[in-house]
Amino acid sequence: MRQLAYLIALVFGTIWHGSLATIAGWLGRPRTPGSLLDTVGRDWSRLLLGASGVTVTVRGLEHVPTEGPVIIASNHQSFFDMLAILAHVPLPVRFVAKKEVFRIPFFGWAVKAAGHIKIDRQNRRRAFASYERAAEDMVAMRAHLLIFPEGTRSRTGQVLPFKKGPAVVAIASGVAVVPCYCAGTFGILPAGSILVRPRPVQVLFGPPIPSAGLTYDDREAFTERIREAVLALRAASVDARV
Repeated sequence: MRQLAYLIALVFGTIWHGSLATIAGWLGRPRTPGSLLDTVGRDWSRLLLGASGVTVTVRGLEHVPTEGPVIIASNHQSFFDMLAILAHVPLPVRFVAKKEVFRIPFFGWAVKAAGHIKIDRQNRRRAFASYERAAEDMVAMRAHLLIFPEGTRSRTGQVLPFKKGPAVVAIASGVAVVPCYCAGTFGILPAGSILVRPRPVQVLFGPPIPSAGLTYDDREAFTERIREAVLALRAASVDARV
């Protein structure tokens, strides 16, 4: 029954919420806090978490400023990382996604309408141009930007090396980076599977890491500093006890 509930929520919930967001985008509705285009992703995420039986606890939310802009840099083990963060950060959040995501019917249309950032990972120049636009949009909208610096899902549950793009965005915009670690998501929805294996998830946030005063030449050291902060959260999470 749990699998059926999740699949029904995934299909019909995505069609419903995706249609609402798409229509709102066509009508030129604003993306301001509390607007439909702000809350639709949060509502959709909560629907899927509830249907799948995945419970989420959050630690350190006080480290996420109530007003943006700020970058949230998280590890990436599962589709449920994004759901857990979007559902439990009650603030405007945009995320960076590969261009293929924007082609998915309903979901991709909604992602575009809500103002999430498209990135072309196959083209280095275009990728960095996307990050530059992300920095501009984040500052203009005063939104929180969610980035998964590993660039892809971890296939082992371990934290992969970080790409330098998030550090470049932070330095270019002068905003702080809030490290985040999602624990317990690995294995909920293995790659290539549609069957969920519900288990408790823990989302941990750490103190913001400032980028003020840094230059482009600091990007590698800043990237490593962000990764070390994420690893420190992992050491304090439920993943460190399994």
